[in-house]
Amino acid sequence: MEIKRSPLLAALLSLAIPGLGQVYAGQRYRGVSILIGSLVAAGMVFWYGDPLWYFVPVVIQLWNAWDAFSLAGQGRARSILIPVVFAMAAAYTIGWQVVGIDFAAADANRALQILRPMLRPDFIQPRREVNSMYVPVEVPCSPQPAQARREEDGKTAMVMPDCGRVGETMIVNVTGLWPNTETEIVWNTPIGNALMLGGNEDAMLKMQTDETGALTTAIRVPRTALVAAPDPTLPQNHRVVVYQYRPLGGIELSYIGGEVAHGALATVGMALIATVLAVIFAIPISFLAAHNLMSGNPVTYAIYFVVRTLLNILRSIESLIIAIVFVVIVGLGTFAGALALALHSIAALAKLYSEVIEGIDPGPIEAIRATGANWLQTVRYAVIPQIIPPFTAFTIYRWDINVRSATIVGFVGGGGLGFLLIELIRVNNMQGVSAVFITIAVIVTAMDYISAKIRERLV
Repeated sequence: MEIKRSPLLAALLSLAIPGLGQVYAGQRYRGVSILIGSLVAAGMVFWYGDPLWYFVPVVIQLWNAWDAFSLAGQGRARSILIPVVFAMAAAYTIGWQVVGIDFAAADANRALQILRPMLRPDFIQPRREVNSMYVPVEVPCSPQPAQARREEDGKTAMVMPDCGRVGETMIVNVTGLWPNTETEIVWNTPIGNALMLGGNEDAMLKMQTDETGALTTAIRVPRTALVAAPDPTLPQNHRVVVYQYRPLGGIELSYIGGEVAHGALATVGMALIATVLAVIFAIPISFLAAHNLMSGNPVTYAIYFVVRTLLNILRSIESLIIAIVFVVIVGLGTFAGALALALHSIAALAKLYSEVIEGIDPGPIEAIRATGANWLQTVRYAVIPQIIPPFTAFTIYRWDINVRSATIVGFVGGGGLGFLLIELIRVNNMQGVSAVFITIAVIVTAMDYISAKIRERLV
């Protein structure tokens, strides 16, 4: 026998507590959903505090009472379009204002100053002969710093004092260079990242040698010399490097172009190493995280629950955050980036692999188990033949993802193109930034094409 509900009472209950009238009318899930949605909308509006939007919770509440009245009286639910439209309009407008979007603040002149150099990417330069010399410098000072002096091929370079702090002034003296030749002076960090010393550390410092091939100049330890160091209080060997050039005719890779090429190889290699390591560990872990294989007894089910929980935790932490941890543990460079990508990829691939295993045809598994086969035999003869094609597809797809992610982890010291990009942005070298952008686009496009072809052949 159908129980009659009072439409008026349902409407009053929903006015008192959003969704209560729907629960009274027998629609529990609808009532709970309306309660949660109403609280979220009201909380957003009252948190923002603009009286202009106070009408949104009122409209939602009136609709809520109307919906409860209709459910109790006619058994028909009203369309949720009205509350959704009002709530989304409020959310979008409030979000717009909270973010502070102001197109009038855009500076067209500043944009052109950035974009114009990017139209001339720094890849190549006229071919030239290079004469270089460097001297190691400790930053910051150790209790007994090594002498900042070096001799090579008749050239001598020295820095006074032998060590220093960020921002401290030093005197550089180099002899034995080409005479009367323009000379560039740069600062190299322990991982080989070049920092400019001219202007406000955003321009190349250039000096002229005298007729004997000597030069002396004052420099300052760059502000960004220790920005990516795992521990800025520990002394590290930096370098002051001088370069001279003579034209030879033709063209060659520029210094930035060479760094971009090196960074591209490091980025692709980092992604490949991370993916291989991830596959090695993810495959066995995925079998432990598959419900249909591990639900046979309490012990295996407990293992399944623990493994699945750990995978969820690891996947919830971005590879960028993991890279920061590994930079502290193993230092700057691509090794830290590869470890970070590998750890995150293990969790991601193991989850994908386990879902593939859970979705396979259960018939072969049941047939193998019926013969008395153990767990390993079941996996070998009933599971593996079904999972090879999707495993291959997911692995290639993850490699594609890791190529993109390898650029991002470089922002925090993980090496590769990302580290070069952040340094070029820091010194406002937009021609170099453009070269990196183009290289990243080429790599991603090429990897996407290659991975698609591999999937066509193997899957």
